[in-house]
Amino acid sequence: MPSIMVALGFVILFGKNGLIAQLIGRDPGIIYTWKAILIAHAFYNFPIVVRMVSSLWQRVNPHYEEAAMSLGAKGWKLFWKVTLPLISPAIFASAMLTFVFCFLSFSIPLILGGYRYATIEVDIFSTVMTLLDFRTGAALAVIQIGLSAVFMYVYLKSLEAYSKREEQRIARRSKRLSFRELLSWKGLGIVAYTAIVILFIVAPLFAVLYDSLLFNGHLSLENYRRVFSTAYNPMFGTSTIGAIKNSLAFGLTTVVLSTAVALPIAYALHRWDFRGKRVLDVLAMLPLASSPVTIGLAYVKFFHSTPLYYTFWIVAIAHAVIAYPFVFRALSTSLGKIKRNLYEAALSLGAGELTAFLRVELPLAFGGLVVGAIFAFAMSIAELGATYMLATPEYTTITIAVYKFLGARQFGSASALSVILMIVSALGFILIERTGEEVW
Repeated sequence: MPSIMVALGFVILFGKNGLIAQLIGRDPGIIYTWKAILIAHAFYNFPIVVRMVSSLWQRVNPHYEEAAMSLGAKGWKLFWKVTLPLISPAIFASAMLTFVFCFLSFSIPLILGGYRYATIEVDIFSTVMTLLDFRTGAALAVIQIGLSAVFMYVYLKSLEAYSKREEQRIARRSKRLSFRELLSWKGLGIVAYTAIVILFIVAPLFAVLYDSLLFNGHLSLENYRRVFSTAYNPMFGTSTIGAIKNSLAFGLTTVVLSTAVALPIAYALHRWDFRGKRVLDVLAMLPLASSPVTIGLAYVKFFHSTPLYYTFWIVAIAHAVIAYPFVFRALSTSLGKIKRNLYEAALSLGAGELTAFLRVELPLAFGGLVVGAIFAFAMSIAELGATYMLATPEYTTITIAVYKFLGARQFGSASALSVILMIVSALGFILIERTGEEVW
C-alpha cells in the first residue's frame, strides 16, 4: 500500500478521536510519537520479510532436517541448530532491505512523527521547501546518500548469499494441521498468532475504508461525492479527476522510461563479463540508495533554469529514476534464471546475439519484465516526496491530493481518495502475484 495511505490509516485508527480512542474511551497516546512511526514502519515493511524468508524456507532441503531428526534433534533444537542457519541469509537480507526503506521513509515520519521526531528525510524536505535553505538541504542529502550507499552495499552482499540459497529447486509442501492439532496448545498458539497478524494487517486498511464510508456519524457515500466535487476541493489548478489522470499518465510514462533504461543494463550484466562489472551493478542500484526527496532536490537544483522545469517530463523522469531499480532487479532475476545452453543453442542454429535475445531470452524473461513494469507503475502512483517538490498544481497526483485533503483536515475525503489508490495498487500487485516472479 502507498505509504501516505498507511499513515492516514494509523491517524484514523490511533488518533485522539480515532477508532481505538472511541473503543477505550481515551487517547491511546500513539500518534505523533516514536511508537506510531515504529508500528507503521513494521506494518509497511513486514511483507518484505514474509516474502523473502518464506521463499527461501520453501526451498530448504528437507533431508537436512530429517538427518538431524534421525540424530535426535527435534522441536526448538532442530529449528535453532538446523533450520535457522539455512534461512538466515533471507532473514538478514530482508532485514537490511527493511532498514534501507525505513531509513529513506518520508510520508510516515512526516505525518505521524511531526517535527519532534523528524528524520533526516523530513529535515531535508522542510529545510528546502519551508526554509528555502538549499545549501543545508544539499549537505544533509549528501550525508544521507553516503549512509544509505553503505547500507545498500551491505544489502547487495547479503542478497548474493540469499540468491545462492534460493537456487535450490526443492519445493516443500506446507503441512496441513488436523482439527485435533488445532485444539492442542501448539494449534491454539498458531491460531492466536495468526489472528493477531491478520488484525495487524487489516485494521489500518479497514479504518481507511470505514472512514471513507462514514459521514456525520452515518454510513454514506458523501465523501466520495465530495472528492469529485469542486465545492469541497482544497486543490488548486486541477480536480480529483485531473489528479487521477495525472497519476495514470505519470505511471505509464514511468513504465516506458524505466524499462527502456533497465533492460539494456540488466542484459549487459547478465550476458558479458568485463572489468568493473561489480561496480556497474552497484551503480545500477544507486538510485535505490537515494531517497525521493533527495532526487527531487537534485532535480530542482539542476533543472531550475532549463525549459524542462515546471513540465510534465521532469516529474516523469524523476519517477522513472525512483522506480528503475525495481525494474532492473526484476529483470536481472528473470534473466539469471535462464540457462545459458538455450542461448548457445540459438547461436548454433545461426541466430545472432540480438536475435537470440529477442526470440529466446526476452520471451523467457517476460514474466520479470511484467513484474518490473507493474512495480514501476505502482511506485509512480504512490510517490509523494519528489512529486511534491517538482510538480506544479496542474500536475497534482492522487498522493498529493490525499496530502492536501489531510492538510485541509478533510479526513473523509482523504480516506475516499485513498481507497481508490488502494484499489489501483492492489490490482497491480495481484497481477505481480499471478506472474509468479519475485522482485527481490
